[in-house]
Amino acid sequence: MSAPSVKSAVRVLEILALFERERSPQTLKSICDALGYPQSSGTVLLKNLATLGYLSYDRAQRRYFPTLKVASLGDWISHALFGQGDVFELMRDLHSATGEAVSIALQNDVHMQYIRVIQSIHPLRFHTEEGSMRPLTQSATGWMLMTSFQDREVERLVRRANIATPRTDERQPLELMLQRVREARAQGYAYAEHIPIAGGATICMLLPATALGRTAAIGIGGPIDRIRPHKAHLLALMRAEISRYPGSVPARAA
Repeated sequence: MSAPSVKSAVRVLEILALFERERSPQTLKSICDALGYPQSSGTVLLKNLATLGYLSYDRAQRRYFPTLKVASLGDWISHALFGQGDVFELMRDLHSATGEAVSIALQNDVHMQYIRVIQSIHPLRFHTEEGSMRPLTQSATGWMLMTSFQDREVERLVRRANIATPRTDERQPLELMLQRVREARAQGYAYAEHIPIAGGATICMLLPATALGRTAAIGIGGPIDRIRPHKAHLLALMRAEISRYPGSVPARAA
């Protein structure tokens, strides 16, 4: 694929991601301004997407909006990863009970990637983008995902994750990471404060079922002032919900 083709492909994905963030019809100008595109190339891309049926165009309002054809592109993925969607029902139950952000993440090389997020309903909250990635060392979820590996492989992952972490002050000491992963492995959950977001806290556990053979983790996150005082309750709630998930085994006590 030539360089211009790659650039166009990236821009198509950026346009779809913009609609996911904004969740409202957008004009040519608003899209180009938000993404820094020249209006000429933006016009061509949007017209092509409309011609292919991925965007609808309201001529009176001069606004674009994704069609259901975009939604159908990924409909099969959830089922391919997690079967009939019980895991997403588990997410909704945890969210209904807590109001906090609930996420599911998978390992993506030396990163963890949020594949599904239900955002918090509380006025004070942190926003996590679906599809966003962090080095495995930069979140409790990453530590939890590494518990499925032997220590030798954890060492290799930590070293590579540190290389993938641009800021040297965010790179994690190997011994500290081994300690965190071993602790999470022993207790059946990982807990972190101020990582990856200052003022935030996260509790996460592994799901009993894999996604196409890949280990998956579910987490609850929010401001420390809400998570820390209710840590024991949240852990008990997560264990209870996960225990009802197909293929689960009895959870460890705290």
